[in-house]
Amino acid sequence: MLIDKPLYRLAGVGGVLAAAAVLGADVALAETQAAPHDTQAAFIFNTLNFLVMGFLVMWMAAGFSMLEAGLVRSKNVSMQLTKNIALYSIAGLMFWLVGYNLMYEGVDGGFFGTPFPKAIPDPAAEAAGLTKEGATMYAAASDWFFQMVFVATAASIVSGTLAERIKLWPFLIFVVVLTGVLYPITGSWEWGAGWLDKMGFSDFAGSTLVHSVGGWAALAGAIVLGARKGKYGPDGSVHPIPGSNMALATLGTFILWLGWFGFNGGSQLAMDSGENV
Repeated sequence: MLIDKPLYRLAGVGGVLAAAAVLGADVALAETQAAPHDTQAAFIFNTLNFLVMGFLVMWMAAGFSMLEAGLVRSKNVSMQLTKNIALYSIAGLMFWLVGYNLMYEGVDGGFFGTPFPKAIPDPAAEAAGLTKEGATMYAAASDWFFQMVFVATAASIVSGTLAERIKLWPFLIFVVVLTGVLYPITGSWEWGAGWLDKMGFSDFAGSTLVHSVGGWAALAGAIVLGARKGKYGPDGSVHPIPGSNMALATLGTFILWLGWFGFNGGSQLAMDSGENV
């Protein structure tokens, strides 16, 4: 069968144009569909970053516990372990009820946020994790968890300093005040866009807002309570107080060392790009 070549060529050109049109439509559709997937990927990786790094920081609680248990006398080991477990429970509860909103809600260049319990919003309900600013994508609950373990770390600093100096209940009452009021207020000054932030102050991973706040609180407690019983003799001579288990103290040191990779690394607050990673 003979084919009219001009007609054949016309059909060939038409086929190429049709194929190009279909292919172009597919590419455009793929590009349209890529954006939601990119948004979801950023949401997933940023949320995962908060959780995994938060797990590492929470693991530091075991490090504090082992370090303190190894450096105190045998009769006080159970007290230190109880304090470290209890302070985490209190820190989580107080930061959920009051602290998080006091630190982040409505600070706007001031000295503290909203001191009332409020449900933590979940950005997943808004544009697959976009915040109001439309910039950072993560689950709000994961951010709360990451910030909560920072709060507990500040309380753990106080626990170690006041080892063998304070009874359980007074310490727990202090932890309520520290995690529900003191830490959130000072944290709001920079991380909550408070007055220090407006002045250009920067604290990347909590050297001031976590460690300095915990350190100053611990120093105040040590000054008020004084030295450990048995540390000094009547004539002012120093009596060494050996730890109960240096192996536990060494283990605690390495656990803290590991946890610091989560503490500092997670403070980048994002894992949605090669630059952030």
